[in-house]
Amino acid sequence: MLKNYFKTAWRSLVRGKSFSFINIAGLAAGMAGAILILLWLQHEISFDKFHSKKDDLYEVYGLTSNTDGHPFAIPVVSQPLAPALKQNYPEVAAATRVKDLGHFLFTADNKSFTNVAASIVDPSFLQMFDFPLVKGNTAAQLTNIYSITITEKFAKKLFGTTDAMGKTIRIDSVDNFTVTGILKDLPSNTRFEFDCLLPWDYLKKLGEGYSNDSWMSNNTPTYVLLKPNTNVAAFNEKIKDLTRRNTGRTQIWTHFLFPLKQWHLYSEFENGKPVTGRIESVRIFAIIAAFILLIACINFMNLSTARSEKRAKEVGIRKVAGAGKNLLIGQFITEAFLTALLAGVIGLLIVQLTLPYFNTLINTELVVPYNSLYFWLAASGFVVFTSLLAGSYPAFYLSSFKPVSIFKKQFKSTQAVLTPRRVLVVLQFTFAVVLIISTIVIRNQVVFAQSRDTGFSRNDLIHVNFAGDIEKNYPLIKQELMNAGVAASVTKTMTGITQGGTHTWGLRWKGEMPKDTNTTITIFSSDADFVKTAGLKLIAGRDIDINKYPGDSLSVILNETAVKLMGFKDPIGAIIERPYANLNMTVVGVVKDYITGSPYEEIPPVVIEGPNAWFNTMHIKLNAANSTTDNLAKAEKIFKTYNAAYPFEYHFVDEEYAIKFNDEQKTKTLAGLFSALAIIISCLGLFGLSAYVAESRVKEIGVRKVLGASAFNITQLLSLDFVKLVFIALLIASPLAWYAMNKWLENYTYRVSISWTIFLIAGAVAIIIALLTVSFQAIKAAIANPVKSLRTE
Repeated sequence: MLKNYFKTAWRSLVRGKSFSFINIAGLAAGMAGAILILLWLQHEISFDKFHSKKDDLYEVYGLTSNTDGHPFAIPVVSQPLAPALKQNYPEVAAATRVKDLGHFLFTADNKSFTNVAASIVDPSFLQMFDFPLVKGNTAAQLTNIYSITITEKFAKKLFGTTDAMGKTIRIDSVDNFTVTGILKDLPSNTRFEFDCLLPWDYLKKLGEGYSNDSWMSNNTPTYVLLKPNTNVAAFNEKIKDLTRRNTGRTQIWTHFLFPLKQWHLYSEFENGKPVTGRIESVRIFAIIAAFILLIACINFMNLSTARSEKRAKEVGIRKVAGAGKNLLIGQFITEAFLTALLAGVIGLLIVQLTLPYFNTLINTELVVPYNSLYFWLAASGFVVFTSLLAGSYPAFYLSSFKPVSIFKKQFKSTQAVLTPRRVLVVLQFTFAVVLIISTIVIRNQVVFAQSRDTGFSRNDLIHVNFAGDIEKNYPLIKQELMNAGVAASVTKTMTGITQGGTHTWGLRWKGEMPKDTNTTITIFSSDADFVKTAGLKLIAGRDIDINKYPGDSLSVILNETAVKLMGFKDPIGAIIERPYANLNMTVVGVVKDYITGSPYEEIPPVVIEGPNAWFNTMHIKLNAANSTTDNLAKAEKIFKTYNAAYPFEYHFVDEEYAIKFNDEQKTKTLAGLFSALAIIISCLGLFGLSAYVAESRVKEIGVRKVLGASAFNITQLLSLDFVKLVFIALLIASPLAWYAMNKWLENYTYRVSISWTIFLIAGAVAIIIALLTVSFQAIKAAIANPVKSLRTE
């Protein structure tokens, strides 16, 4: 019986070649699109889930207040907190801090590299997280101040095919480290990114700017492993006031634990609770995958039922010959399964061919796990599910025909206003229009944020991170850059301007309110000419200049938001106190707000300090009178003179700012790509459906032409029905898309409004595409010779 099902199904596919091609092509494209999305979704959902202790791993967060007094969660805490948790709380099995070590020179076997992702961690790190060693003993790692654990990839980069175990790596031409372990390369689905691990004790040797024993300085990601069955809610209450107890300050931040399972997908907090994040993208693309597959299945349903007249006699004869309804349903489901199976094979081939490009687009490394039994079980289930989804309605529809009605040709009801086929076309284009509108809204949001005034000048601005002897020779480098005409101005700062700076709390000022002193404030630093170099807009006062005003080591500049927070009517000359550092700083200038973090969020209060803070980079405003190439070539010679052991590495500020849009750009591109795929699949089905409609009305068209109807009249007649359906789809899709995208935009403080023109554009695009698709068959039918269609009458 089963063999007969497949034989008959194959004959049916071969007999209707054009129908089969459209069905298989549509399903293959839909399945390929859905598979690509599902691979990405699985990758997103699996982040850091491979750790065996994932259920007991947590990140320690701080909870403070933002400018409007609402709780504000931060993923960094003070460095003394981790050992305090381990020593004083029996619920903690292990704790580790993770600090990135940037801009250092790594040398081995006469090879030197500076772009090395190095992390300084506590020895317990590798016991908490499952990053397996290829060589070495986990318990022996990071126990010596001069030991280093490296990845396989970094080992090959430094030592080639030579065994790296026991080899020496020199860091910054100062310290020699011995390789004690080699890690398997990190998977792509982890938040951690490092080429090597260094022991925490080494951080203390590096001194200020790295090691900080103050409870008031939050700058270090910290993780804890709780003992099994620990009551997390009760433990959170125990550690909540830990920093307050160690500082004697009762109004500063509190702490809570954030579980590993939510790290990747729930990175956005509201009132101190994780509410959203990448989970929004996961949900959006899960819906898109469902839409694409459903659109492809609707094609199959429509084309199968459209051929009902041709299949009707077959059904009638089978029923007269004794075939029951269940037998016919089995036959048609088998046809659907065979179609879905062929489409699945072709879809998988499409996925394999397009996956490298898709990986480049989303900047990750997805692979099809062919060697996994679960993959093949899931793939089989996916094909069966698709065949049932696509084939169930046609199977029940076709098998329900009565032999008497079939042979009397009374089984059709083409005059009905509302038919399942029309409903499915409306549903199909509703999904497509929702995707078109969503793509336009996402694109507008990205453009809106990109056009936002940054508050600083990105043109011809670069920054160079301090490495080697740059900081020591900074005055000489600055002078030579100016003398050579390379730079219009130079300043040294804490971080790059697009990187924000650091965060602090507890600043005091005259007329302060208790809630205001606990607000998160961004701290930046400069020695001189920062306003000039970055192109900030000075509203009042002057720039910091330690060369001209030696007392500027205790001077600060505020942005507009900081002035508003502190309530200064005349901020120039006001005193700001930092109690935990015993510093009284004087306000010498006010600048217009500039973007320090996300371009989609509100600008925080910023305090730009003079050189009492640490510095880690220098900004150079290149001389616009020269070409960028000439400026950089001259700058490289100067840096080589004073920092010969290091390559000249610089970063364009405009390129770093553009990186802030990567996630939304990726969402925009993917939404656009899959919207286009949905439209193509919809049009493919519409093309086939219009062909069958034209074929079924060929005698009517012939009569109309004989009676004087023009080709335009015939084309209009055949096209109008489909355009009406697309218009109805637009009316249904518009409020759905508005609601969905309005919810998405709520994730952004700085967001675009959804204009009515978006719906107009989406509607016009859908109707034009539908018209172009249908008109081909309509025109073909309209210009056909009526004699051929009527000669049998």
